[in-house]
Amino acid sequence: MRKIAVLTSGGDAPGMNAAVRAVVRKAIYENLEIAGIFNGYQGLIDGKIELLQLGSVGDIIHRGGTMLRSARSSEFMTPEGREKAVDQLKLNGIEGIVVIGGDGSFRGAYELMKMGIPCACVPATIDNDINGTEFTIGFDSALNTVIDAIDKIRDTATSHERTFIIEVMGRDAGDLALWSGLAGGAETILIPEEDYDIHEVVERLKSGTGRGKKHSIIIVAEGVMSGGELAKMLMETANIETRVSVLGHIQRGGSPSARDRVIASQYGARAVEVLKEGRGGVAIGMQKHMVVDYPLEEVFVKRDHSVDRELYKLSKELSI
Repeated sequence: MRKIAVLTSGGDAPGMNAAVRAVVRKAIYENLEIAGIFNGYQGLIDGKIELLQLGSVGDIIHRGGTMLRSARSSEFMTPEGREKAVDQLKLNGIEGIVVIGGDGSFRGAYELMKMGIPCACVPATIDNDINGTEFTIGFDSALNTVIDAIDKIRDTATSHERTFIIEVMGRDAGDLALWSGLAGGAETILIPEEDYDIHEVVERLKSGTGRGKKHSIIIVAEGVMSGGELAKMLMETANIETRVSVLGHIQRGGSPSARDRVIASQYGARAVEVLKEGRGGVAIGMQKHMVVDYPLEEVFVKRDHSVDRELYKLSKELSI
């Protein structure tokens, strides 16, 4: 290949900029032309494509968000929209594309692949819910943001002897709730992958109170229910008063952690290597602490996200 492009799509995640930087600089190192596609798949349809140089990605490795910006595109979901996208790639002489994003972004790349466009996909989502990889870009940074919030909220919970419910992101995946709850010492963690019993939650709270505990922290992933709904349920079930904190989009922002910067650099570089080898329809990820690439189809084989059940079991054992 002589010319490739890179785009970011879907929800932003800390470390996306580090991945873009790696793609651009690795491409130039390999004597490839590299173009940036702005505003995701919609920008591709609209022809928002610019050649990038070394200096284009200077001073971005530590920045959150994405310099290429991101956007949802209903037009790309149509056959006509995808035809326009492919036409733009051909018009600009682009022979391969690196897509940085989550599940929806990967699906877009899969459609381009079926139309003959070689794609290498880099997983970037704070939910950590891409099949085939142990870690996605942004998960570690978001996790540290949540843990920082838990530590601060616990200070207030202790001072006022209250039970706090902290709602975190995770519509279909509970990794963020599970890891932050375990690291933050939460008494109860509710995730989409595991059924819950409100009476068991009540018993845990009462057991803590019975041994003199003055405060409690409950972590709930948004995919289970909202923090407000859980607070209402606890009040109606056992007359337990709580306070609710919804962390929301703060989890997506901020400077990426060192770990996210490193894996973003590794993933981005491997994506360029894959395209230079003339391969497409490939996802990049980490398996057993090694950066690997694997067929993009494997991302969609199993639709139900799974968490580390042993980690979940451990969280319950340590929160007695």
